[in-house]
Amino acid sequence: MRRILCIGAGYVGGPTMSVIAKHCPDVEVVVADINPERVAAWQSGQPPIFEPGLQDVVQASLGRNLRFTADVEGEIGKAEMIFVSVNTPTKTFGQGAGRAADLQHWEKTARSILQHARRPVIVVEKSTLPVRTAEAMERIFRNRRPDQRFEVLSNPEFLAEGTAIADLEHPDRVLIGGAETPAGQAAMRELVEIYARWVPRDRILTANVWSAELSKLAANAFLAQRVSSINAIAAICEQTGADILSVAKAIGTDRRIGSGFLRAGVGFGGSCFQKDILNLAYLCEQHGLPEVARYWEAVVALNQHQKERFVHRMVRVMFNTLAGKRIAVFGFAFKANTGDTRESPAIRICQELLAEQAQVCITDPQALEGARQLFASDDGVMFEPDPYEAADGAHAIALLTDWAEYRALDYRRIQAGMERPAFLFDGRNLLDPEELHQIGFNVYPIGRPDRTSL
Repeated sequence: MRRILCIGAGYVGGPTMSVIAKHCPDVEVVVADINPERVAAWQSGQPPIFEPGLQDVVQASLGRNLRFTADVEGEIGKAEMIFVSVNTPTKTFGQGAGRAADLQHWEKTARSILQHARRPVIVVEKSTLPVRTAEAMERIFRNRRPDQRFEVLSNPEFLAEGTAIADLEHPDRVLIGGAETPAGQAAMRELVEIYARWVPRDRILTANVWSAELSKLAANAFLAQRVSSINAIAAICEQTGADILSVAKAIGTDRRIGSGFLRAGVGFGGSCFQKDILNLAYLCEQHGLPEVARYWEAVVALNQHQKERFVHRMVRVMFNTLAGKRIAVFGFAFKANTGDTRESPAIRICQELLAEQAQVCITDPQALEGARQLFASDDGVMFEPDPYEAADGAHAIALLTDWAEYRALDYRRIQAGMERPAFLFDGRNLLDPEELHQIGFNVYPIGRPDRTSL
């Protein structure tokens, strides 16, 4: 394998190909995308997305064996292996709207590969796709010319934004699914050899293609389920005086459960969890499993409830009105160490605050531009890069993203510039509530006892 192409230079394609280029210096790695501005940013060595360590990895291989281009069709004709990493959002129209995956970009890419491929090609599904999508791609490829040959593999990504480079460098597992035919097995071996340059062999798992496709949806569904579960317990904690940190530690030490994803907060966000769970629920319905579909939909419903519950609590303790009050929103990205705002809990929370006629001032070290794009036309929203300025004159702070920077702020200085009484709603349990209370805040963490002077 000497030439790899990835179609799609987004959060998955760009980082994944940069790491492959780093560990396979003898392989030419090309990332193609129809967005010329995005391509120019990658090619300049200044990635258009924020991810710790990404810029160094890109610059290490850029100009050596890694390049980015907008010539998708031309590169298809030269590639031996093509990763398909295009966007597969939730449909907003027609059958399955709001739940099914929108595969129009994926299908256009498959047809483009069929039209422009000039040699035998291994096509690797990197986008998150419904089960048996590979079969649909193979049906498209049945219209191939006599000189063409295609093998379709599934290689779902399991990286997390904010830790993507570490996840790619030291993955828990790499999963490759392929056809149970001699040609399919040979194609899988080709991809295994790529990853084996830096990933231990016992962490490279192989399966049939359908199992690989389902594993991605299942993994995200299980992780999201844990978030919704711990948030449901947090709601009970707030009503009973229990402390969610103690509860999470108690159940997390059970080796059958484990401690991962047991941090209560304002809910999950990002590009995958909600989209994949709704897609899974839709698939269940399509295959005659309505009870299973309702089960997974409840995970999403609880996540939505957690955001609304956060604002309802703010209204209740702030004398049943937020009208005209300045609320400083600390953090707009869906999690720390990323600028991604897709499905961020902050979006719905800000919408709820605006519905209460609050004045919202958003601050975030990486996602302020994303917030501006969403709320630029709303007169009730301000954007402030400096958290001290955002909190100046505020009645309350709503901490919604667990940026490490927010731990290091001088909250005595912040409290001194706020209206009295000063409220702080810690939606990530990031800060020490007792310390904040000693400063003078009325503190409301998630799933923990309030620290108030009211």
